[in-house]
Amino acid sequence: MADPIKTLFELKGPKVADALKRRGFEAYYVSDKAGALQKILEIIPSNHSVSWGGCMTMEQLGLKEKLVSAGYTIIDRDTASGPEERESLMHNALNCGSFIMSSNAITEDGQLFNIDGKGNRVAALCYGPQNVIVIAGMNKVVQNMDAAYSRVRGYAAPANAQRFDLDTPCKKIGCCADCLSASTICAQFVTTRFCKPAGRIKVVLIGEELGI
Repeated sequence: MADPIKTLFELKGPKVADALKRRGFEAYYVSDKAGALQKILEIIPSNHSVSWGGCMTMEQLGLKEKLVSAGYTIIDRDTASGPEERESLMHNALNCGSFIMSSNAITEDGQLFNIDGKGNRVAALCYGPQNVIVIAGMNKVVQNMDAAYSRVRGYAAPANAQRFDLDTPCKKIGCCADCLSASTICAQFVTTRFCKPAGRIKVVLIGEELGI
């Protein structure tokens, strides 16, 4: 018997990619992680420097290792010797050739919804790097923007808080408290309803459950 979730992804994925294209995004649907790696490496020019925001999907794909072995110039904040150098690398990333990230939610009509604590990830999404490559499992596709907000505030943000050393209510109680904590990861809310210039943001939808 076929996997019903996989079948659902295969039916829905190309339609979501088409919706993204209508909004100016360059969009692709691939069935699995191997196809995602191949497509991502195809759309990053060989002369580009590459950086990324915190991205569990990227880790699950093993993408960092592939980029290093392919010989790209890498801007990796995790190589910093201390907080000052880390901050400098994050600023440098805003001028890289290709910036890689995921999206907290993608609507069926082709909009991206993201939240951020520090703001570096959504800053790169909005402006700076020549290319932004958004990689996302189909589990992040939701019906509409109301569902996107509900998914991110009610599930993704509290779950992501568990990954970091944060002093936030959602990390302690497992659900959003609409907090005003200095450590909040919900400082920035960004809806990307259209890609300008066209094609700058490239979305690779993957027919697997990846990321949070």
